[in-house]
Amino acid sequence: MEEVLMEIGLHVANFTWPGGPGAIAEQLTRVVTTAEDIGMARVSVMDHVWQIGPLGPPEEPMLEAYTTLGYLAARTSRVELLAWVTAVSYRDPGLLAKIISTLDVLSNGRAWLGIGAAWNGEESDGLGLFFPSTAERFERLEETLRICLQMWSDDDAPFEGRHYQLGRTLNSPQPLRRPHPPILIGGGGEKKTLRLVAQYAQACNLFGGDDIERKLDVLRQHCADVGRDYDEIEKTVMVGIDPGKDGENVDQLLEQLRGFAALGFTEAHGWVPGVEAITPLEILGERVVPEAARF
Repeated sequence: MEEVLMEIGLHVANFTWPGGPGAIAEQLTRVVTTAEDIGMARVSVMDHVWQIGPLGPPEEPMLEAYTTLGYLAARTSRVELLAWVTAVSYRDPGLLAKIISTLDVLSNGRAWLGIGAAWNGEESDGLGLFFPSTAERFERLEETLRICLQMWSDDDAPFEGRHYQLGRTLNSPQPLRRPHPPILIGGGGEKKTLRLVAQYAQACNLFGGDDIERKLDVLRQHCADVGRDYDEIEKTVMVGIDPGKDGENVDQLLEQLRGFAALGFTEAHGWVPGVEAITPLEILGERVVPEAARF
């Protein structure tokens, strides 16, 4: 079997840490700089304004994504940064393209655009965020991708879409990474999401519990339909990364990662239980990150 480099990425989705809000900045810095030091490839945060149900009640602390990523850009030097994933309806696309461009410039070329069709109607209703129907959100997602790609090119002509009209797509400064920051589209929807991946993205993201092998086949067919090389698209999987308090889960975790690598996934990206204690990251750095790089 051809060797696959499996990288590990950290998803920070919980800020309910000892010390309360006053300690978040210090602890987040420690977590992310440690992740960088042990060789993790990317760090992401959720684009939510309330904590989400699977992780805790909405009243728990949640940081705004791009403010957080800008903060992390100043405290790291190598790890790539992204929202996993941006809710398309929360920011107009011209502003979003500008935000990603700014993050890329200030991080010296380490920004990604992670994006999806959004799903959290409860927080949207709570804070008055724009949240149209599912069908319309997917239409807006495709227009947003087109607008970002136009703004990251030399074309500053107007954009006329069904939902968005931009008079001049001027974007200065441009992102440092050329031709543009990589685009990751989150989700495994077979009719719409994976088609958009085939057409626009540099990476897909699937959830480890899904029927991922079949979804990769669906993506492969979409690539054939639009004339895209399937192998151009990086395959990432969102999964819990739990080495255990004392490393007792490492062997099981490595076996799971080998299975993903055998399917062609090149990054496992996910949350690390107890990450604020730092020890789980140190275990990953000693026993998982270097081993996964040798698959």
